[in-house]
Amino acid sequence: MAQLEPLRGIRLVSLAINLPGPLAAARLRALGAAVTKIEPPTGDPVRAVAPTWYEELVAGQRVLTLDLKNGDDRATADKELAGADLLITAMRPSALAGLGLDDLAAVHPRLSHVEIVGHDGAAAEQPGHDLTYQAAFGTLQPPTMPTVPVADTLGAERAVSAALIALRIAAISGKGHHERVVLEHAAADAGAAVRHGLMGQGAPLGGAHPGYGIYASADGHVAFAALEPHFWSRACAGLGVEGSREELEQVFLTRSTSEWERLALRLDIPLTGIRNPLQGVTR
Repeated sequence: MAQLEPLRGIRLVSLAINLPGPLAAARLRALGAAVTKIEPPTGDPVRAVAPTWYEELVAGQRVLTLDLKNGDDRATADKELAGADLLITAMRPSALAGLGLDDLAAVHPRLSHVEIVGHDGAAAEQPGHDLTYQAAFGTLQPPTMPTVPVADTLGAERAVSAALIALRIAAISGKGHHERVVLEHAAADAGAAVRHGLMGQGAPLGGAHPGYGIYASADGHVAFAALEPHFWSRACAGLGVEGSREELEQVFLTRSTSEWERLALRLDIPLTGIRNPLQGVTR
């Protein structure tokens, strides 16, 4: 079956570097939009630190290197914007104004705009990154560094939703529509599970329930998530335990991770071996 491309015919220009904007643009490209990514002469930092991910993110896109403070380059960028349906930016409001992009409706009345910012309101000019957004909302366990850029990733998904909303409103009104995505808000939603006592040290999904946790195996670790009663009772019967954490710790040490995964399939319980992130993930 052919993949549906609901955004075929939509032209997107992205000025966004780092993660949230490029992640959103890649998702919109997968939905069929034609994407032109405009990068500054210094390039996108992601290319320098994670080149393979960068190549994934820009796959199928047209990438231009332009200095928007240079007259000729700016004229090229304006030509791209004139033919576009949607613009994605990811910079502070003052930087957007400095480039003369804070009043797009006056120059490009058809162009919708998804503006990704770190903070909103009085703090709109405050600098930040994924780490600082997470720090404010309880998703970090110091001194361990996060393994997932939670605010950036959730922010990207919000940017995709905002893009679809903007395009829909523009289709109805005939005029471009502006949506602002705030990464701090995405981090706040991510931290809700901690704030409401669901996750975190000693919380139900933070270690209080022995059926939901990480256990050492004979050659690594497994993530065991037999939380619902039917999974829990089936796991206890299949593993031959009454259900204490100490029993589970001893039992899981008796087999390799791959053996536990095979047994979990037979028992129909949620258990997966923990992969080393540096090995990558197969999909």
